[in-house]
Amino acid sequence: MKLGYVIHYVPDVAATVAFYTAAFGFAQRFAADDGSYAEMETGATALAFAAESLIEDQGAVFRHTRPADAPPAVEIGLVTEDVRGAYAKAVAAGAVPLMPPKQKPWGQLVGYVRDINGALVELCSPMG
Repeated sequence: MKLGYVIHYVPDVAATVAFYTAAFGFAQRFAADDGSYAEMETGATALAFAAESLIEDQGAVFRHTRPADAPPAVEIGLVTEDVRGAYAKAVAAGAVPLMPPKQKPWGQLVGYVRDINGALVELCSPMG
């Protein structure tokens, strides 16, 4: 078993792809022709965005992620050598600053922003 991808259901896939490209420098690696799904090039595990309608059409009930609401109890963790620079770039691209980068007791530098949909994004230095 391995983690293959994480799907973030969003109201606007194209806008979310544009944001993640500008804020975090990810390139799009795949997009459905109808604009309902896209994957970003993020390393071994893909970060994907899917239209909320894809899960709703299957009859699933879920809580939408919205900027005005508290973020869900999950985060997208992004690892970088330059946490402070990544934090500043993300905020300049429209991310909502939540917690500026701070050195943690275990030695890792960690900061938090929210994406354009309201999802929690952790920016952290590598461990070890």
